Amino acid sequence: MANPDYADFTTNPYNPFFLNSNENPALVMVTPLLNGKNYHSWARAMRMGIESKNKVMFLDGNLPQPAPDDILYAPWKRCNNLVLSWIQHSTEESIAKSILWIDSAAEAWKDLQDRFSQGDIFRIAELQEEFYHFSQGNLDISE
Repeated sequence: MANPDYADFTTNPYNPFFLNSNENPALVMVTPLLNGKNYHSWARAMRMGIESKNKVMFLDGNLPQPAPDDILYAPWKRCNNLVLSWIQHSTEESIAKSILWIDSAAEAWKDLQDRFSQGDIFRIAELQEEFYHFSQGNLDISE
């Protein structure tokens, strides 16, 4: 049975199923596109953009796919596909092709996180070593 809180998705801009007239599947949410080396800044910018459109529940999986006979199935599918297209259009072509056949925005988001959030492990180790060697010398806290 449909959740009555979601019944007003055509008129309530706070409803995650609401679509504004400027929301379209060809939208590039952020630049630069995800290229595999810029995951952390890309993911942060994407999440902010998707949150601003009240669609973050499709990324984090907090709005699961309803059963096909549920009245909310069609609006869920439409919004999920919209978020998927935003993700695909905000990635370089080779990455977009790798997630093309993933049906859930949450699954695509998780896949990208699993693949690209690790970063350059050698650079991370190098930065950590530099951080641990920082010293204040004879300067006080305010200096």
